[in-house]
Amino acid sequence: MDCLNPYQRHKAMLANSSKDTKIEILLRKALWHEGIRYRKNYKVCSCHPDIVITKYKIAVFCDGEFWHGMRDISNCTKFWHEKIRRNVERDLENTIELRDNGWIVLRFWEREIKKHLADCVAEVQRCIDARRSAVKRK
Repeated sequence: MDCLNPYQRHKAMLANSSKDTKIEILLRKALWHEGIRYRKNYKVCSCHPDIVITKYKIAVFCDGEFWHGMRDISNCTKFWHEKIRRNVERDLENTIELRDNGWIVLRFWEREIKKHLADCVAEVQRCIDARRSAVKRK
């Protein structure tokens, strides 16, 4: 069972933000510094990517290892297994929906953003350049 009482669990869960997380802010600042303009938590189709570059139809998600199923959760309760499984399913549904509607979807793990921020920014820039060259060819 849970090692925290209901009040402690409530306080702990309030501390977990779904918007403006540290990794999102880190990536957004780096993108802004490179001159890449974006919208944050902008609704596209039926989802809200963390960063949206509307001009080039690029959606960026910053995924935490625990919440999106990368970290080992073998010691978690059934509730957490179900919650994380559903998060992973929703991630896939959102990716498919966005791609079906012509969007480029980028997903960066928390550790990628923290350890290889420049590579993440470079990947976004590559996608922008690809869209720019596709428009020029038309």
